[in-house]
Amino acid sequence: MSAFLSDLGVVCALGAGLEPVRAGLFADAPSGVEVTDFFSADRPLALGHVRGALPSLAQLPSQFGSRNNALLTLALQQIRPQVDAALARFGPARIGVVLGTSTSGIGDGELAIAQHVATGTLGPTYHYAQQELGNPAHLLATSLGLRGPRVVISTACSSSAKAMASAARWLEADLVDAVLVGGADSLCRFTIAGFSALDSVSAERCNPMSRHRKGINIGEAAALFLMTREEGPVRLAGWGETSDAHHISSPEPTGRGAADAMRLALERAQLRPSDVGYVNLHGTATPLNDAMESRAVAQVLGLEVPVSSTKPLTAHTLGAAGALEAALCWLTLTDREGRLPPHWFDGERDPDLPAVRLVTPGERGAPRAVLSNSFAFGGSNASLAFIRS
Repeated sequence: MSAFLSDLGVVCALGAGLEPVRAGLFADAPSGVEVTDFFSADRPLALGHVRGALPSLAQLPSQFGSRNNALLTLALQQIRPQVDAALARFGPARIGVVLGTSTSGIGDGELAIAQHVATGTLGPTYHYAQQELGNPAHLLATSLGLRGPRVVISTACSSSAKAMASAARWLEADLVDAVLVGGADSLCRFTIAGFSALDSVSAERCNPMSRHRKGINIGEAAALFLMTREEGPVRLAGWGETSDAHHISSPEPTGRGAADAMRLALERAQLRPSDVGYVNLHGTATPLNDAMESRAVAQVLGLEVPVSSTKPLTAHTLGAAGALEAALCWLTLTDREGRLPPHWFDGERDPDLPAVRLVTPGERGAPRAVLSNSFAFGGSNASLAFIRS
């Protein structure tokens, strides 16, 4: 399977661009997530908020003017020369777009409604289509003049991991010669209130695999790859997708579906469990997810493979999480020092969970193959296998 990830643009709570994100990922102390009351005035929360100016979209039709699309545009800008070169090489009809999101422009809709309450008007920059889930893919196609297939997948927290698998299938089926693939999600009151209603949000930095874990932090991010058949530094070698159909929000407790997704990814990548040098956990720090995932990892890979959750650094970016954590795996596989992303938590492991091997700060491993897990509401499971070229 030839699905190479040659170029990457990324923005998240750790920063914008490869070097700031790489520095935060392997730092000696956790950063990124910060406590703010901007989205919840009655309850300050730890969130993965992207700070700093985002690109203006004023030159585009108002239907594209969302924060979600500004994050995506910032990621695109980082790889724009490589995308333009692919356009010249393959032509606009042979480049596709497949993304994951769960919010699209909902946050901008919230602001427009607040303005309507205050002034009686939604404001001149608001367009209802900003909230449409397919909008981010239309933005990229419009901005770049692409005529290949364009799709947005919205399956909650597995969205952009499934987008990565879809992009590889498009190349395998010869539908396209290149794909812009990734995901974007922006912070909004809607998701924060929703997860808070489920009693799943932690006010402090999340604490995955701890006996004291209290739930997730919510964040925003965009990650965008140029995927082609031409050899690049990292290859998406396999993927596994399963569906538990167990519960609308709770994972299947034994981890059966998650384990099957990992096995399918390994099988497609022609990897043995012993070949895997690191696993990026879904690692949400909710009681049920961490219990399920640690059981699944122990079943499939045993207790010796290094694992970590990077959500204490980026927070859980929902529809963008699969692509963002694929980006962190890309940075891990291409790191010249062979560093592994540390697992930041309070150090007090939950004794009721399998004793998976959590990466310690400063640990090195120089893995050749890694897995990245994404598990979503409704039992939508996805696992991606990446190999260093």
